[in-house]
Parts: sequence; structure tokens; C-alpha cells
Amino acid sequence: MLRVGLSGGIGSGKSSVARALAARGAVIIDADAIARSVLAPGGPGTAAVLDRFGPGVVAADGFVDRAALAARVFADPGELAALEAITHPLIWAEAARQFAAVPPDGIAVHDMPLLVEKRMSADYHLVVVVLTDSETRVQRLVEQRGLAEDDARARIRVQASDEQRRAAADVLLTNDGSPQELTAATAALWESRIEPYAANLAARRPARAPA
Repeated sequence: MLRVGLSGGIGSGKSSVARALAARGAVIIDADAIARSVLAPGGPGTAAVLDRFGPGVVAADGFVDRAALAARVFADPGELAALEAITHPLIWAEAARQFAAVPPDGIAVHDMPLLVEKRMSADYHLVVVVLTDSETRVQRLVEQRGLAEDDARARIRVQASDEQRRAAADVLLTNDGSPQELTAATAALWESRIEPYAANLAARRPARAPA
């Protein structure tokens, strides 16, 4: 099984790349979706989070209010560490279960926002990073997700820098253009790099050296 790590900063367009890869046949293991399921009503981490952080972080629908929880932990490393101590073991366990369910000849793409921050590059055969200009990301977060500009900038600041992402990446996808350009770049990556890599891995043969 080919393991691809996919990452990018908030607002970079990483999820669009994941959808394009899924359309090509990749199995997407979405860390954010797993995190949401962990904190859903009756989820394995919900009771512990409510016990630790109190009823102020639960929404009317019974889900953990992720925005309220994020606002509480973003500026406090101790609170963030407490949250991660509850949720991360559960998230890793579910991700491992999903990886194990991928066929041996499949292509698993781990959509992992904190790949660079957690220094996880060595866990994958290939690391793909989506890079987007920070001002473009702020604009998207404000217009598409309804974040206040100060909140958007604060979230970007606490994430890995573009330089750190470049250092961790095997492949960089720049997303400063149109959605169509990003889709085309993702298709080209699939055809030129991901699919051949998976075929070579399944056949246990080395890649051909460039002519």
C-alpha cells in the first residue's frame, strides 16, 4: 500500500486536493473528520473533554463546540496539551484502523493538517504539501468560513511556516490560482508520480532512473 501524507496550512486548499485524489481512486483518511467523530455526541472523547473543559464547550446540538474549544486552547499551551492528551490517542487509533482497511495494492492519502508540526514525514512514502500565499488564505478564511480576520491570522501564525513545509515536502502544489488549475495540477501529480509509485511498490520494483 502506498502511503501519501497530504498537508497544508489552514485555508490552503488541501481539502480540494484530497477530493481530487479521491476522485482518482485514492482512499482518504481525513484527520479532521476523525477528530470530529471523536468529539461527536457519544463519541469516545466527548465525555472526557466535557469533564475537563466544562459545559461551555458543548453546542446546542450536543456536539462539542469546536470553535469555542479552539478559542479556549489556542492561546494556552497547557490547555492545548490537555486536549491533545485526550483526543490524539483516539484519533491515532482510528487512523490506524482505517489504514489497515486499505487494500494492499491501494493508495492511502492521509489528510493530516499537523503533519509538519508533528514531524511525521517519515511515516509516508510521499509527502505532498499545498502552499498558498498567506494573504490569500486569510481572505478565504474570512469570506468562506466566516472567521474574523484577527482570528484567521492568529490561526495561521501558530501553524508551521512555509519554509518548514517546503523542507518536509516531497511534492509542492501551489494554490494561488484558480480551482481548475489546482485540480489540473493534482491530476498531473497523480498520473506522473503517485500512480507509478504505487505500481512500482506493488510490483516491488525500483523506479526507472531519468534518461
